[in-house]
Amino acid sequence: MLNRISTNNNSSIYQIEEEGKTSVNRLLVSSAETRAICNDSTVMGVDYTQKLGKACSLALKSMQEEQVIKLEERKTIVFNILRGGLNFGLRQAIADAFGWNLHGSSFISAQRARRNPESEEWHIIESDYQKVYMPPSAQIVIGDVVATGTSLEFGLEALVKQAEMNNINIESILFFTFGGQRTEEILEKVDALCREKFEGYQSTTLCYIEGRFSVPTISSPLTIKLTGTDLVKRDALMTPEFIESQYEAPAYAIERCVIYDAGSRAFWLPEYLEDVIEYWEQVHTMARRGRTFTQLLSERFPELDASRFADVSLLEVARCQLDKLKTIANS
Repeated sequence: MLNRISTNNNSSIYQIEEEGKTSVNRLLVSSAETRAICNDSTVMGVDYTQKLGKACSLALKSMQEEQVIKLEERKTIVFNILRGGLNFGLRQAIADAFGWNLHGSSFISAQRARRNPESEEWHIIESDYQKVYMPPSAQIVIGDVVATGTSLEFGLEALVKQAEMNNINIESILFFTFGGQRTEEILEKVDALCREKFEGYQSTTLCYIEGRFSVPTISSPLTIKLTGTDLVKRDALMTPEFIESQYEAPAYAIERCVIYDAGSRAFWLPEYLEDVIEYWEQVHTMARRGRTFTQLLSERFPELDASRFADVSLLEVARCQLDKLKTIANS
């Protein structure tokens, strides 16, 4: 299902090859920086955004060299869906990758929420801020975390409307994400729309970072989960490098989510730490009640070889994680 197309610039790039037609070029990208982000929940704040920006820069450089993308400086515009888009640092990443200074940035806010506390339906509750600039012929670069896709769908619809209103011709869309399969469903619709509305529309490229992860539903066989929010490794399509990295530390394979809440992880650490600590306290409780590491691993990442972890105490793993996280929270 994966065809490696590049291992340059400390970044690996794979193309997804599956049966069925799709107009979207779907890639998986891997780097040491994004493996650290997805594996180690203590990577947060500025460290997190710097690592993610560097990873995007490495991938951009490799994709341009391999002619997977063909960005031009004066046509390139970074479209930021606030606040998640700011995590990726794409304006700086493009500058670092190509030495450019003349590419632009646009911004739109899109805050989602459940329709009610028990609902699995989401809607946009805030979208007041918009500063959308585009050159006459635009190559769009976007980054966002995608679970339900509510914010992405809203943001891309707004982008197309703005381009039509201002007689802008969109040439291509390049999208980086920590996300699930809903991402490509949305991008396929937007690709069809752009080909209909913009003469000479060339391509839609989707870059999944480390994996095309699963988004749990009510029926997902996970003891601990946030439906419509978490991105989990069970039943996911992941890079070989990322899968192998799980064996570096037992905590990596059993984290609740590969990214948690990206906004708070970058910009408001008390909220992020509270979320991650709550998960590991739940794991600690399960371990005291008899749950083993092997049992939790088989639930959260059944494709891994449990024997490679030797004799691991789930209680000790949880204690270690809680000690690290609470030390940061109290510092």
